[in-house]
Amino acid sequence: MGSYRPLHDGWTVAPAAASPLPADFPVSPVPAAVPGCVHTDLLAAGHIPDPYLDENEDALRWIGHSDWVYETTFEWDGLSHPEPGRGESRVDLVCDGLDTVATVTLNGVEVGSTANMHRGYRFDARPHLSTGANTLQVRFDSAYRYAEAVRSQVGPLPSAYTDPYNFIRKMACNFGWDWGPNVVTAGIWQPIGLHSWGGARLATVRPLVTVEGGDGRVSVHVEVERESSDALTVSAAVAGVRGEVTIAPGERTAVVELTVRDPELWWPRGYGDQARHLLDVTLRGADDGVLDVWQRRIGFRSLRLDTAPDADGTPFTIVVNDVPIFVRGVNWIPDDTFVTRVTRERYAERLTQTCEANVNLLRVWGGGRYESDDFYDLCDEYGLLVAQDFLFSCAAYPEEEPIASEVAAEAREQVVRLSSHPSLVLWFGNNENIWGWHDWDWQLVLEGRTWGAGYYLRLLPAIVDELDPTRPYWPGSPYSGREDLHPNEPSHGSMHIWDVWNQRDYVHYRDYRPRFVAEFGYQAPPVYATLRRSISDEPLAHDSPGMLHHQKAIDGDAKLRRGLDAHMPVPRDFDDWHYLTQVNQARAVSLGLEHFRSLRPLCMGAIVWQINDCWPVTSWAAIDGDGRRKPLWYAMRRAYADRLLTVQPRDGSLALVAVNDSAQPWTASAAVTRLAITGEPGAKTAVEITVPAHSAVTVPLPSDVSTSDDPSGELLLAEADGLRAWWFFAEDRDIHYPAPRWEATVDEAPEGYRVTVRAGTILRDLTLYPDRLDPDSSVDDVLVTLLPGESVTFTVRTRLPLDPAALTSRPVLRCVNDVSSP
Repeated sequence: MGSYRPLHDGWTVAPAAASPLPADFPVSPVPAAVPGCVHTDLLAAGHIPDPYLDENEDALRWIGHSDWVYETTFEWDGLSHPEPGRGESRVDLVCDGLDTVATVTLNGVEVGSTANMHRGYRFDARPHLSTGANTLQVRFDSAYRYAEAVRSQVGPLPSAYTDPYNFIRKMACNFGWDWGPNVVTAGIWQPIGLHSWGGARLATVRPLVTVEGGDGRVSVHVEVERESSDALTVSAAVAGVRGEVTIAPGERTAVVELTVRDPELWWPRGYGDQARHLLDVTLRGADDGVLDVWQRRIGFRSLRLDTAPDADGTPFTIVVNDVPIFVRGVNWIPDDTFVTRVTRERYAERLTQTCEANVNLLRVWGGGRYESDDFYDLCDEYGLLVAQDFLFSCAAYPEEEPIASEVAAEAREQVVRLSSHPSLVLWFGNNENIWGWHDWDWQLVLEGRTWGAGYYLRLLPAIVDELDPTRPYWPGSPYSGREDLHPNEPSHGSMHIWDVWNQRDYVHYRDYRPRFVAEFGYQAPPVYATLRRSISDEPLAHDSPGMLHHQKAIDGDAKLRRGLDAHMPVPRDFDDWHYLTQVNQARAVSLGLEHFRSLRPLCMGAIVWQINDCWPVTSWAAIDGDGRRKPLWYAMRRAYADRLLTVQPRDGSLALVAVNDSAQPWTASAAVTRLAITGEPGAKTAVEITVPAHSAVTVPLPSDVSTSDDPSGELLLAEADGLRAWWFFAEDRDIHYPAPRWEATVDEAPEGYRVTVRAGTILRDLTLYPDRLDPDSSVDDVLVTLLPGESVTFTVRTRLPLDPAALTSRPVLRCVNDVSSP
């Protein structure tokens, strides 16, 4: 067998000559982490401030315009690696990922060059290795300079931002986004090492898994790279079944077919277990000696995308093991702009938070990266479905060289790499580019030049069809299924809803009757502890310099204020603003989710923008850049629960909708009461609900319950099986709330405290913010509405002693009706 030697030690990085450095910047090399990037290396060396704090990002733009040289030396013992024909005749320098425009030299000889962050490379190193000390150098030229040269060659193309991210195969959001910083990185961002081998090796292994008639089938497609002309044998084994084929002299490919009778299936979370089976692939030479091995855990599951036209248009339904799945989804962006800081442990933490919010699908957005093997492996383990964008976002992309061949090579590599993961259920061709061509005034600017349509409609579907026909491909997000339809048509395929955040009040989510919503969302600032760590403004204000710098959306602050004006009492100070904007975000997304779920089966999925952040910022995220859960996360957990009770407007009146996403039927008696804001009950009715598994039932409410003569003084409450659904007839700014009264007690608990609040009046969206006292603390629930006489106990996890008086008073303990009260 071959051997692999990592080359991760002893690296330094220094600016190349003629780079545009600040006047006082030291030019001597500093230690470099590999994998890593230049920003984190300079930060560790103390040469730059943290780009994520205050407005430091702006002062560090020069890094992306500079060239950087990474270098290391390593010892090589040529005697332990025989000459050709006597064992391991090949020695390859394997670069799993270089960011991005790199020239690789070994002992002063150029062995290769790259211009794609999203590909791996393998260079023949043996002719250039020396016994003893060897010097390996990787020079990274400015991504800006490369992209600008391509733009000059093919001509300018429209995009959402001014930086030329669409002219280079690099993580687009490095160049800044409406939630991300502009930190154009460079570096050895994936493992690098020497692979010694002889005879032949497994170049690619591509297991295509299907389930049909109770049988699991695995077609193991193997491609070998070979030095010898001997016959080779490749065998594959899974779940007790083994197969073997011979690769004839001169041949390089083979397929091993395996059939497993009645295998244990892999299911999405909430639908069954995540059974996985070890697939073992072995390559042997003519003497039956093992040349190479490959192992992965695969899952047996059937998969299709139902887009058969119906009376309402074109559905967009993911079907796993013949069960239609209502997608309770979130969009995923890189969890850190400096992606090598995201460890398997951090992925596990973030994906666990995602599962705990009752999510079953992540869409990996097309302006980031193809995620790490750890990410997809954890999704397999947790039962989280993955919809993966090819990496094109919010721009016209050239279909000329040098970009075209890079796109094809990148797509082929990534389709093969991800083919073993049962969690991956869908490829999207791009993010919003087909929509952009239709609606964003591109056509006049393009004047007939290429913009990416050839990728999305021809190249990428052909690659998926050739390399992994077991998975559906959809040309874009959004896309309506046909070129003659507008790409963001609600009744066809997948759509994005952004007019609500950008232009209209969030109640207008209810105007839509979509088949599938792949993006929608609403903004709020991060958790207070995250703000205070990252922004040093004194005083902190919604429009203080640091706050505005960490608000990347166009007119974002004004849009937040528009949302508050439509619903909330006027904030008196920053504490009010912070609390109310977070409540408004949670309510906006909850309203959308409850509406979309209530439309099942017409609508079969919603994907919230977004679950995570890549740095501390005001954004659409439910988990902020420091990994803290915003109130939106808790609201999403309720709105995505297996069983949901919601009051919805229907035909000029109100209806109770019961949604059952569990595998068991749900039968209950719901009590629906019209109440005064002061708590006195008015009209009341009992509603019997019987909801089959994986369905929704709508029951109209009688007018005496659903109609109010005093909208500012009444509300509606529906209750069943411990679930509650509220309907307020007026906006908070117009409601005659009583001044809030409560009694609070604080008791020590094994990992912190229990805070019990007993309401003396209605308490709307009662929320506890323990992070204001201990940044590392957390609370089990927020946004709890209580009627007079009701109580709730919050569990606070903390390692610090906290002041009970501070825990139970403003600004730590809040409700909406304390804003309009003294």
